[in-house]
Amino acid sequence: MYLTNKKRQMKKKFLLLSLCVAINTFMTPTTNASNPIKIKDNYQNNRFPLQRKPYVQLPLGSIKPKGWLEEMLIRQRNGLTGQMDKLYPLMGERNGWLGGNGDQWERGPYWIDGLLPLAYILDDKAMQKKVQPWVEWALKSQNDEGFFGPATDYPGEAGLQRDNSHDWWPRMVMLKILQQYYSATEDQRVISFMRNYFAYQLKTLPEKKLGHWTFWAEFRSADNLQAVYWLYNITGDAFLLELSELIHNQSFSYLDMWKRGDLKRIKTIHCVNLAQGIKEPVIYYQQANDAKYLHETKEAIKDICEFHGQPQGMYGGDEALHGSNPTQGSELCSAVEFMFSLEKMGEITGDIDYADHLERIAFNALPTQISDDFMSRQYYQQVNQIAVTRQRRNFDQEHEGTDNLFGLLTGYPCCTSNLHQGWPKFAQSLWYSTPDNGLSAFIYSPSEVTAKVADNCTVTIEEKTHYPMDDKITFIIRSIDNKEKKVEFPFHLRIPKWCKQAEITVNGEKVRTAEGGNIAVIKQTWKKGDTIELFLPMEVSASTWHESSVAIERGPLVYALKMEENWERKEMDNKVYGNYYYEVTSSSPWNYGLVEFDRNRANEVAEVIIDKEKQKTNYPWNTTNAPIEIKMKARRIPSWQIYNGSAGPQPFSFCPLAEGEQQEITLIPYGCTTLRITEFPMVGR
Repeated sequence: MYLTNKKRQMKKKFLLLSLCVAINTFMTPTTNASNPIKIKDNYQNNRFPLQRKPYVQLPLGSIKPKGWLEEMLIRQRNGLTGQMDKLYPLMGERNGWLGGNGDQWERGPYWIDGLLPLAYILDDKAMQKKVQPWVEWALKSQNDEGFFGPATDYPGEAGLQRDNSHDWWPRMVMLKILQQYYSATEDQRVISFMRNYFAYQLKTLPEKKLGHWTFWAEFRSADNLQAVYWLYNITGDAFLLELSELIHNQSFSYLDMWKRGDLKRIKTIHCVNLAQGIKEPVIYYQQANDAKYLHETKEAIKDICEFHGQPQGMYGGDEALHGSNPTQGSELCSAVEFMFSLEKMGEITGDIDYADHLERIAFNALPTQISDDFMSRQYYQQVNQIAVTRQRRNFDQEHEGTDNLFGLLTGYPCCTSNLHQGWPKFAQSLWYSTPDNGLSAFIYSPSEVTAKVADNCTVTIEEKTHYPMDDKITFIIRSIDNKEKKVEFPFHLRIPKWCKQAEITVNGEKVRTAEGGNIAVIKQTWKKGDTIELFLPMEVSASTWHESSVAIERGPLVYALKMEENWERKEMDNKVYGNYYYEVTSSSPWNYGLVEFDRNRANEVAEVIIDKEKQKTNYPWNTTNAPIEIKMKARRIPSWQIYNGSAGPQPFSFCPLAEGEQQEITLIPYGCTTLRITEFPMVGR
């Protein structure tokens, strides 16, 4: 993760030097060994004067999830994502983004921003048909000036956002949708449409700035900015670089916020604005070519982690930024938006920290906040979450005690609309093309990729793994589409920082080892059937959090106390929050402290138990199917009691208040839990 305190200054110069070396390595022109003439990029990288990227996203549909990830997307299709128009009438024909007089703002585009990539990744024709009217209406809504989208404000109506129809912000979401649609279909209407809209923005923004209608566009302008660069890379229109400067200059400055120390304090920014906007300096770096935008963004994220961070990769934000207490909430919108920001920043910089952080959120925070059937979700999750009940808790913004309930509209409905992008965009970010016309497995999950390598040769590679529940990842060359049936290209493998030393074999023979925090590149001539195996040994480690508490980790997974979970469906009295909700309660004791141990030697005191059969399951994300357990010694802390439906104030470590004999407790992956303790006090023996 990110360095803090004294380590920050010690490592600063080293990190900058490492980043520069990595970027220079990735940006070496592609050449053939026997011919010094540069080979044309297989996929469009940044045009001059934008900085070339170390990773280039593949066309939507090139990456097919397998194993547990495919199962997750199928559940998503069969659940909320595939049924939103039936379950949430706001998404029906009255929606302003279908020409209706209903909701005119962000929620319709939010849904389609996840539904569209899901439809094309799964190659689901029915879902693609469901997406198409939204695309067609947006394209046809453009007027002669280039403006598009809803253009009429309506009187207020309960549960709908019917005003601010001209706001810049929801159009930014629609731009992302159209980018993905073009990536999947190459529909040329998108290019002329976006060119006309950006010309309208260039003409209009000097008078009606990003914050003219609402402040949201100022904080979330990165989504607009990245779309401008995307179009520039296709068309080369010079006016787009003028527009990008204008957008950047009207944007909220996250780097100024960091310099003011606002990220060290609570209630200084909305948690979702932070998750979405933190990528803006890195997006703009492509044009500015000033390393301060990279360095200062990382420093800003370090402050977020140090002063508000939580073990599952998120931060206290319920809705305002709210510190590191493990009972503060973390909003679901923040998780999926932070994931997208990390995906974009990783693509632009090649920085392994961003990839590691992305996996931490995806494998820990995201699975636990959505039900197994993908039919309900929480607005806020808690790291130490001992009950999911209707009760007012210590949140910045609370909604009649519904915020940590599972339901369709509990808490606030923005997350109902926005959660859908999380898994599909994660799947789309597993593989990248590289400037040396190779392929990079940058994020790990079971999948299959079909992409061009070398001099326009198409290959298909299967990634077979139970990762993150296993430490072995196998890549198999399934096909090579050329006459020779063999091709030379570089294969890039990320070695996570948590891995001390990885081992790589090709066709059963060890070819190299690699330390964590590096990209291992294997360049050779590949043929059909070749097998590359990557071993990422996972050791148990301990990390320190709020009030010097300890969290147990192993590889990319955080572990939490396994508790009995009793789910009960109840009718909702206030239909603003939906018709029903689920409470989850437990009779299991939870107020444990871990018996003191050397935090640098956690691997010596933890017992890891792996169920090989459960490891193979296509859905490991619940207490029943969790394939890994970690046994730890603990003692109860009787004075640590429930407060307002949550675990009471965290006892400071070292806590002298434990009583009774030592007990063995069971921890399972955080993403498999609903109720849990994750941050434990340390107690005496």
